[in-house]
Amino acid sequence: MSVPTVPTALLSMPDTCRDTDSWTCAVVYQWTDNEALAHAAAWIIGKPLAIAWLVVLGLFARWVLVKVIERLVARAATGMVPSRLAKGPFFDQTVENGAHRRVQRAQTMGSLLKSIVTGLIFVVVVMMSISELGYDIAPLIASAGIVGVALGFGAQSLVKDFLSGIFMIFEDQVGVGDTVNLGEASGTVEAVSLRVTRLRDVDGTVWYVRNGEIIRVGNQSQNWSRSVLDIAVGYTEDISRVSRILKEVAHDLWEDEAYRDRVIEEPEVWGVQSLGPDSVVVRVVLKTMPQQQWVVGREMRQRIKARFDAEGIVMPTPRMVWQDPKPPTT
Repeated sequence: MSVPTVPTALLSMPDTCRDTDSWTCAVVYQWTDNEALAHAAAWIIGKPLAIAWLVVLGLFARWVLVKVIERLVARAATGMVPSRLAKGPFFDQTVENGAHRRVQRAQTMGSLLKSIVTGLIFVVVVMMSISELGYDIAPLIASAGIVGVALGFGAQSLVKDFLSGIFMIFEDQVGVGDTVNLGEASGTVEAVSLRVTRLRDVDGTVWYVRNGEIIRVGNQSQNWSRSVLDIAVGYTEDISRVSRILKEVAHDLWEDEAYRDRVIEEPEVWGVQSLGPDSVVVRVVLKTMPQQQWVVGREMRQRIKARFDAEGIVMPTPRMVWQDPKPPTT
């Protein structure tokens, strides 16, 4: 009896090998006419080869998807060139910080997508391998669904933290180095992860805030900032003269080379903001580079104090009026 070739063996599946559904069993059986040897070959050679082929396909699919994700991350990290608001080291530092934040955000999202792709491919390969061994995977899929629901109910806060962290990073709500107000805590952001955000306040206290507990974010460091100064003067002062002096002081600061790259627009005097019991409040605003509003505000207050002293403008002081009680009647 001539030994059949492999193509001939692959034309049909012998009845004895239909339970294994293995072409290795079919080939060995047609070569040897030995049912036990054919079944052994199916389990020793056929099944491992099939599982190895699934693993190779899974690794190849992961490699392709990771390359696609890396290309998307590189494109997102490059971004667009920001518009030039001012010239100087502070602008260059702001651009550098913005580019660093863009790269960090893109890398974080890329790492998350890679983890999701790896997990999905791993689960698919494991399920297909179990099916290849002849086991019914329908109960496993049903059990996985039940376990997923149980974990979802038991770890709702953790899932909420991760989802909130993903959207915070994707929407660029906060970044490392930003000065933010998160409601219960405020300060400078030191780290942003998918679960928690770490920031340090002005006293040096480090706060760890779960992303799922963040309801609102007040960011004082994106694009530009504003220094708002409310200057109180007495009712006896000429408000037009006070406004003119404040505008001159602000313009001098705007023209100062030391602050030219911190203040990005001509300062404005908005006028009377409020009337108090013993003072009139005049508001001055200065648009600055991000996180420079405090430095500019301190310098502006110092210059206003010096100019008011030179111009003889007295800032009001609280006064208390004491009234003698009425003499007792006899």
